[in-house]
Amino acid sequence: MAKGDDAVRRKKNKAQRKKLNRQNDSSTVSARVASIIAAKKRRKAGKRRNCQGMCFSLPTPDDPFNDRLEKKDIGRKESKKIVSSKLDKKITGQRKEAVPRKGSVLGHNMELDSLENINVKVMSLKDEKKSVTLTDNMGKPKPANSGRTKIQPDVHGHQEQACESSGCPSKYLILCLKGIEEALCHDGAYNCEEEKPLFVNTWGVEFWKCYSVGKDIVETSGSSSDVAQIAWIASTAADAIARREKEGLLFSGPFLLFLVPSKEKALQVRSLCKPLKAHGIHTVSLHPGASLDHQISGLQSCEPEFLVSTPERLLELLSLKAIDISGVSMLVVDGMGSLSGGASLDAIKSIRQAISGKPHTVVFNDSFSNASVHAVQNLLTGSVQRLSVNDSVASQGACIMQSIRVCSSKGEQTMKCILALGNEHCNQIIPQPSKALYIVAKDKNVHKLISAVKFKTRPVVSIVDTDHISSTDLGEYDVVTIPDFVLSIDDYVQILTRMAQHTVNGVLHTFLIKDDEEHVGPLIKILEQCGQAVPEALRKLCEASHLC
Repeated sequence: MAKGDDAVRRKKNKAQRKKLNRQNDSSTVSARVASIIAAKKRRKAGKRRNCQGMCFSLPTPDDPFNDRLEKKDIGRKESKKIVSSKLDKKITGQRKEAVPRKGSVLGHNMELDSLENINVKVMSLKDEKKSVTLTDNMGKPKPANSGRTKIQPDVHGHQEQACESSGCPSKYLILCLKGIEEALCHDGAYNCEEEKPLFVNTWGVEFWKCYSVGKDIVETSGSSSDVAQIAWIASTAADAIARREKEGLLFSGPFLLFLVPSKEKALQVRSLCKPLKAHGIHTVSLHPGASLDHQISGLQSCEPEFLVSTPERLLELLSLKAIDISGVSMLVVDGMGSLSGGASLDAIKSIRQAISGKPHTVVFNDSFSNASVHAVQNLLTGSVQRLSVNDSVASQGACIMQSIRVCSSKGEQTMKCILALGNEHCNQIIPQPSKALYIVAKDKNVHKLISAVKFKTRPVVSIVDTDHISSTDLGEYDVVTIPDFVLSIDDYVQILTRMAQHTVNGVLHTFLIKDDEEHVGPLIKILEQCGQAVPEALRKLCEASHLC
């Protein structure tokens, strides 16, 4: 049966009334109307705001003085009491019983505290030593220099150490290494199942430690850089860029400059750095074989963080003012033996002069020739750190000049030893050596030598006997002199490989007489292994003794 007009009208009116009721609700009206409705509800409930003055609630038999709704003191705020949960109490109990672990930040467990208390703790720990222990060249532990420790409170109130003092690489650096490793595995150039991961590479960890303390590095293995070394250098540079960008520092040019001897090496380095593009690190390679116009347009369209180039091509682009390398913070010279020729060496010197400031310098010396050593000495003038994956005598004794002289008598031997203090040739190589050491026999009369040492002007000169060679820290001495060769060849090799660990200008003076002919043959072999010239007098002594 169809509905009549009256029924349809009643249904329509009911819907309109519901719609009007919803519009009058405080949740759907304007802010002004909602405030009026809320005030009306408060009046009906007998509650009013403090700012509205009096209370309209009436007293009741249970509350005759209307104390239930007395006004609160709005000028005083009650502090909320924080009730610790059972989990917090459990964590606190565990923290009190925990024993500080070696290597933890600041050497003890941190407690959640206010930022002011944290700053007080940081100031009180400035003079404390770091828990990280270093080893000297004798293998003995020595305290680390706490002057480089930088402690920064983060946004959560905790303390974290900066890159220079942290005991391990950052997660971002490991992430970069992982990206390079995955790209190598995908291309088939790296076997991830058989070979060790890149982040556990021994050379890479030692390189990161040296870079973190701000030292220049010379690699003395006698070869150019390999895949793992390039990956660690690129990842460390990317991590440094990320840290500086967090501090708000901007870069106007390349951060890393990688000088290589050939086009093939440039392409290899660029391919290894290519996976870092996902992290915002762009790499550009400059080498012969490509037109200058193409490379200039590429530099103008992209501002690379890493620049890989041969010295001649980069110098050509610098002369055209196509690129600015004044802000380079990290300089890597790969294959110094191949670049030690005249044109390449002059180009490296000009490139170094175009860089303002003192960048972190890493040199891979793939040759032990005199020309290569001389080029390294010209490039690295300050304190350095030696790194090597090779334990050979030539590798450990690289960049140390061995001066072996043959004397006719004991008197001439002592006189030449004294004159070696002011030798002009030695002064040209080492203008101001920091420390000099004389190694003499235990029962030898050294009064004349001691008086000569006191007369000569040297910063620090020490004299030790042969019995204390193993217990002496030879790494801090740039010049070592052996006046009377009473040592064994093993002791000579120990002195050569342990001395001058923080410089590329080491000198080892040795004085022989005819009675030392038994040591002539092994000494000649050591000189030849290290790529140094054999003195004619030493070779004649070997021939006269019929040992050669």
